[in-house]
Amino acid sequence: MKLKVCGLTQGENLKQIVNLKPDYIGYIFFEKSPRFLNHRLPSFSTSTKKTGVFVNAAIDFIIEKIQTYQLNAIQLHGHETLEFCRHLKSQSIEIIKTFGLDSTMDYDIIEPYQDVCDYFLFDTKTKQYGGSGQTFDWSLLDSYPFKKSFFISGGIDSNRLIEIKNLKDQNAYLYGVDINSQFEIKPGFKDVPKIAQFKTLIDEL
Repeated sequence: MKLKVCGLTQGENLKQIVNLKPDYIGYIFFEKSPRFLNHRLPSFSTSTKKTGVFVNAAIDFIIEKIQTYQLNAIQLHGHETLEFCRHLKSQSIEIIKTFGLDSTMDYDIIEPYQDVCDYFLFDTKTKQYGGSGQTFDWSLLDSYPFKKSFFISGGIDSNRLIEIKNLKDQNAYLYGVDINSQFEIKPGFKDVPKIAQFKTLIDEL
């Protein structure tokens, strides 16, 4: 089970989180987010993948951030088209495509994206683009029809571990969890001991 810690904005806090060795850390490049990153952060050399989170951003803007922050992955959290994703695929970078889930979800919309991304990420569908702290109905994934591995996100905390394990047991394509607001002291500043404990428990699943 992979762990992605998203929404980091503080240098020393970043170092502490990276020392926990999560699989991914997320930098949010969306101006309307309270975790918007508009400054440089310390570099690090571990296997943790630096992931840029973008919402309907221009391709040139994304490529500039890939180069500036030496990103290993990008997470597309808006209404990015197939052609848009295919163009970014040429950058030889890992692509995570996010979809908001609710009871009206049509998997036919998602199907074509299998060829232009490496993973899906399923989050709670809201008028905002993520960061709601709300958890969607995970039973919606009971009908997941693809062999593309995926992350889940949205209001995840330590109280959901049994449900995460049950979902993992039911769906072999659950690849990881994306945590954010439930593990913060304030927006962009993570609770390191709380994440350390959660990672230990996730590693045991």
